[in-house]
Amino acid sequence: MTTFPKDFLWGGAVAAHQLEGAWQAEGKGVSLADVMTAGSNQTPRKITAGVQAGENYPNHTGIDFYHHYKEDIKLFAELGLKCFRTSIAWTRIFPQGDEAKPNEAGLKFYDDLFAELLKYDIQPVVTLSHFEMPYHLVTEYGGWRNRKLIDFFTKFARVVFQRYRQQVKYWMTFNEINNQAQLDDWFLFTNSGLQVQPGEDAAELMYQAGHYELVASALAVQIGHQINPDFQIGGMFAMGPSYPASPDPRDVMKAERTMQANYWFTDVQCKGKYPAWLKQYWNRQNYQLDITLEDEDVLKAGTVDYIGFSYYASHVVQATDAEADDFMTQASDTQVTNPTLQASAWGWLIDPVGLRYALNWFTDRYDLPLFIVENGLGAVDKFAKGQIHDPYRIAYLRDHIQQMALAIAVDGVNLIGYTPWGIIDLVSAGTGEMSKRYGVIYVDKDDQGQGTLKRWKKDSFTWFQHVIATNGQDLT
Repeated sequence: MTTFPKDFLWGGAVAAHQLEGAWQAEGKGVSLADVMTAGSNQTPRKITAGVQAGENYPNHTGIDFYHHYKEDIKLFAELGLKCFRTSIAWTRIFPQGDEAKPNEAGLKFYDDLFAELLKYDIQPVVTLSHFEMPYHLVTEYGGWRNRKLIDFFTKFARVVFQRYRQQVKYWMTFNEINNQAQLDDWFLFTNSGLQVQPGEDAAELMYQAGHYELVASALAVQIGHQINPDFQIGGMFAMGPSYPASPDPRDVMKAERTMQANYWFTDVQCKGKYPAWLKQYWNRQNYQLDITLEDEDVLKAGTVDYIGFSYYASHVVQATDAEADDFMTQASDTQVTNPTLQASAWGWLIDPVGLRYALNWFTDRYDLPLFIVENGLGAVDKFAKGQIHDPYRIAYLRDHIQQMALAIAVDGVNLIGYTPWGIIDLVSAGTGEMSKRYGVIYVDKDDQGQGTLKRWKKDSFTWFQHVIATNGQDLT
């Protein structure tokens, strides 16, 4: 069977706000993540009006990667990583987001971080905006509802592209940009800094904010390629395939429309234009969106070089009895249980074959290189006498890597890399918990923020180390 390419990018993924901590160090500003409290699987995280006394904000401390990155990167090198996906905290570079000049101390931190990675021949893979835009841009401008944010973002992008042009080759613009299509209040805030006001149409607001982000992304792609033509700049999307609940053609149509509604962002970033069905939907809804002819030219000229995506779970959808002819009833209202799959402790369906399906779906639709930049199992790990036995995580990763191998060998998919999520334990974005652990490296910190922060290798560390060393040939 065809092996993984010899230059395959085995790595690990994190986000700055979930592990760096040091939330006010050396001039850093307040980000969206800094006003989100701890939650759980039963209790949603609160979004507070600024940082308030007495609240627990786990992202303020993360796992203190800001001060531990050298020892962590040494562990990554021991693991054998070829790349490391992280993000640049926008608020370290422009603390408020609208300053005239960047914060040199923030730029210097990433100089040192990337240099440390490259010392071990670990390629940085960098996301520009990963749920951590400056909070000031929300309070002062209303987040991405405001066209002015295009200029603020592209200025940030230009500064970091120029600064790290010799250190970073692989970039992504916005993390999981399509999550906000769910119209969930949490994603509207984390993706775009949107807080829907009484009387506002959340969908119309999301489409407008999404458009401004897509224009900003396309401009950033053009800026990056001007600074260094060798840059590889991708989009980043949350992929969770939607299967029809039955052979009923209405369920099949529901699944098709759900996929279209979740991945029109991908259409624009890869094809440079909005799909026909979406433009027709906007017309029927009488949405008055600010989309100019100049914007359309920008979108055409700024398509991405590759598709980065997360994959955790698949979904099943069913048309409702009163489904409208546009089949746009929100998927969260029409999802049904898949009895053929098991779920994680957090209710996410475990579907390795769905990853192969996703790889084929992206390939058929866009014919671009693919990069799996998030995949993993959130689980409660038991720590005993310096050991963490996590066979469930090994099984999860093995099953998904096997499907990746089939996609390459049997389906001819152009897959360039794989960075499991939370390669080191960090704060969960969705719940704010530490107990929802993904890493192959354990960090001694609990949900109350207590612990020594000491790092320990799990059983999955040794297993993944061997997988990388054999370039995916031996998964035992």
